[in-house]
Amino acid sequence: MADDARRIVVEVVGRLGRETQIHLDERHRHFWITNLLIVGISVLLIVVAVFNVYYIRVLYQDLNGIVLNMDSMHDHLKYVERSMSTITDRVAAFDSHMGHMDQIHGHTGSMSHSLPRIASAMNQISGEVQVIRNEMSVLRGAVANIDQRTVQMTGSVGVMRENVRQIARPMGAMNSFMP
Repeated sequence: MADDARRIVVEVVGRLGRETQIHLDERHRHFWITNLLIVGISVLLIVVAVFNVYYIRVLYQDLNGIVLNMDSMHDHLKYVERSMSTITDRVAAFDSHMGHMDQIHGHTGSMSHSLPRIASAMNQISGEVQVIRNEMSVLRGAVANIDQRTVQMTGSVGVMRENVRQIARPMGAMNSFMP
């Protein structure tokens, strides 16, 4: 009987040892699979991080190019604005010179007593000059309107340039960390 009790205890301890070893082997296998998954995910995250850093660098370079283009556009629009101001001044001077055409017409009228053919030709020219003068007034207004819109565009491009600079500034801070 004592022999049976010992044998039962030995069998129970043996079975418990085998079950414990199976459990430890299974646990070791699960830990190995988990470690393999963690290493794989870590490698995948490193690859994604490298691509993100690359894309951030490309984005920074593109934003820097946009800022440079905005600077260039702003400078060109300032040049256009100056040119439009010059054109406006010249059209205004031309319009003031067209005002003298009435005096020429008056003098030509006094000559018409002795030169009737010239008078009829000058009347035709006078009508055409009046049409030209009216068109020059319209042109002067249109050029002044273009000049005003160019000034507004220059201001808008300046605001856009500053906004893009503000967007690009945080990217510039990251640029010192990138190769």
